[in-house]
Amino acid sequence: MSEPDAYTDHLAHTVIGAAIEVHRTLGPGFLESVYEQALSVELGLRDIPFERQYKIEVDYKGVSIGEQRLDLLVDKCLIIELKAVEELEPVHQAQLISYLKATNLKLGLLINFNVPILKRGIKRVVLSK
Repeated sequence: MSEPDAYTDHLAHTVIGAAIEVHRTLGPGFLESVYEQALSVELGLRDIPFERQYKIEVDYKGVSIGEQRLDLLVDKCLIIELKAVEELEPVHQAQLISYLKATNLKLGLLINFNVPILKRGIKRVVLSK
């Protein structure tokens, strides 16, 4: 497994700080869409470039077969997948890994806001080659 570059890793830490602020302010219990909007506001306040609901093409053996949307794509190098669930499941990590493969990016954060302490709801996912 190769680690992402220093800039992407720093960006991930900065996004985690923004997510902690959102969680500190709102707490658990809202829908995923509320956290997506709040995190978007917080990233904007911190001048972190991002795109919401970023469309990616899904390719199968060289043929485009559809599209998916990423919750957040931060500075074209970091995928943020947001959840508001009782517990993160293996399928959530698999989803993020699929997004990393489809975009050829190395790092993603899986953030579940439905936890008492956000640190327990964050999973850093590095795409291994």
